[in-house]
Amino acid sequence: MYFTAAISVFLVLLMIGVECVLLLSAVTAVDHFKENAVVTAMLSGDVDSVDIARIDSQLHAWPYFSDIAFTSRQQALEQHIEELGEDPTELLGFNPLFDSYDLHPTAQYSTPDGMEEIEQQLSALPGVERVMYQRDLVQQIESNINKASIVLMLVAGVLLLIAMLLIINTIRLQIYSKRFIINTMTLVGATGWHIKMPFVGKNMLMGLLAGICSLGVLAFGIWYLRDKMDIILFPLTLENMLTVSGVVLGCGLLLTLFASLIATGRYIRMSTNTMYEI
Repeated sequence: MYFTAAISVFLVLLMIGVECVLLLSAVTAVDHFKENAVVTAMLSGDVDSVDIARIDSQLHAWPYFSDIAFTSRQQALEQHIEELGEDPTELLGFNPLFDSYDLHPTAQYSTPDGMEEIEQQLSALPGVERVMYQRDLVQQIESNINKASIVLMLVAGVLLLIAMLLIINTIRLQIYSKRFIINTMTLVGATGWHIKMPFVGKNMLMGLLAGICSLGVLAFGIWYLRDKMDIILFPLTLENMLTVSGVVLGCGLLLTLFASLIATGRYIRMSTNTMYEI
């Protein structure tokens, strides 16, 4: 019975770990998608190298951007000729394009409010003629992400509730098989905490071992996906690894603790005759 319960807890904790990995992967994917937004800052036609160096220094000092790319007037002209096959200098006699910056906001600022703040800061910067970004697209992306986040959190909450109920029910069934031993200990005068301690300690150890085994399986799965299939779910940062480990081990320890306390407490309070009826 103990081995069967351990296998059941291991499978449930593995499901919790997979759910945690998928949630972190979704967060990473959303941040990466949001950072693909672009803000273009067109510079004035009369800026010189000193002004550009000043603007560049200011942009790198701000916390708004994850990537900053400068395009000179000459580079813009070469790109225009390559893409359209026409040289506007032949018609106009001068280069009508301007120096510009393509700025990728961080995920934190890639929101409607964040982009408005960036636009205000850039517009107030001397030497910046015009600021452009797709305002409607940013608002639509933010709205869709919020809706998807609500659905994802509801699904995650339901799965976590199912996992909790499975672990609690598994522990309850395991202790159910020892109900007569619990009753005998009660009859000879053992205190409630003295009866609960062995069950709590044994089941928490089971939860810890099951959690470690499930983390091992998750680590192997992530390694296999990264090295053999070139599928990167999320960055293997210390924060992400501690988050997954903390959730899995925490669920393993806390759920087995509460399940053991609840189940043993129930059978301690039962009379001998009642135990034959369940």
